[in-house]
Amino acid sequence: MSSRIGIGLLGLGTVGGGVASILQSPDERHPLVADLELIRVAVRDLNRQRSVELPKEILTTDPSDVVNDPAVDVVVELIGGIEPARSLILQAIATGKSVVTANKAVIARHGEEIAAAAAKAGVYVLIEAAVGGGIPIIEPLKQSLGGEPDQPGQRNHKWHDELHPHPDGR
Repeated sequence: MSSRIGIGLLGLGTVGGGVASILQSPDERHPLVADLELIRVAVRDLNRQRSVELPKEILTTDPSDVVNDPAVDVVVELIGGIEPARSLILQAIATGKSVVTANKAVIARHGEEIAAAAAKAGVYVLIEAAVGGGIPIIEPLKQSLGGEPDQPGQRNHKWHDELHPHPDGR
């Protein structure tokens, strides 16, 4: 068995509760789910009734506890909105953690900043769930539209020729 991957959740609403439930019951799921371990979860209210039962010691009202926990390898941002989501994503990246987010607003407004920070830190930011209702579309688009790497001054003819046919049919 491979080493465990520590997961930190920012938010435990409907989606966060679903993610936590999946992580707690990996049977009959993809085998890699068994390698994921829920380490910390940031919530607004420690006393609120939840759809999923979690050990009290992994809950916190301070999202920085999740982001800064050395046992957390991947931060899953599910709080929505621009702030504090953007700051927490950037903080997670700065501490060397990969991030998964379904936050359309923060990706639309700050996607380039977040992607640049992730590239500089050498971590991943996965945004599949922020587009297409969670349908895996980003990777297939990157793969099918990417083609071979272009040489300087050369266009990617696979898509360019479809959009702009040459006048003499070449």
